[in-house]
Amino acid sequence: MDEEVREFLLKHLQGIMNNDIASYHETTAEDLTLYEWWVTPHRLNGLPFHEFMMTANAGRGTSFGAEGTGQTRFDLSNLYIQRYGDTAIASYTLLISAASDSGVQVAAHNESRVMIRMGGQWKVVHVHKSPAYSAPHVG
Repeated sequence: MDEEVREFLLKHLQGIMNNDIASYHETTAEDLTLYEWWVTPHRLNGLPFHEFMMTANAGRGTSFGAEGTGQTRFDLSNLYIQRYGDTAIASYTLLISAASDSGVQVAAHNESRVMIRMGGQWKVVHVHKSPAYSAPHVG
């Protein structure tokens, strides 16, 4: 596994979980494109969408992808990194665990993140998320 890309990815995701907009800007390209299946069936462009979400989450005391204000964590299941020079693709199942008065809830979805080294720094340029449940044709 490419440790440089893995460490960058963890930093990027932790910044999102912490609602850290400065870290998000440091690790994400301005022309980011992404598909987030639970938000809209259309492509989202740029940083303002997540800036708004992170600011709103910070104001409520919550983390990205978690309900409530309890302790949260994320794990990457089946992380696989493909690197081709200054381009890397990470694919995994993102597990977000959130503690609440009723116990721990875990949300899961599949993600691919495309990263490019630009000016000596890695940046996320594209994200694609899909649900982590059985396909309708599976019986």
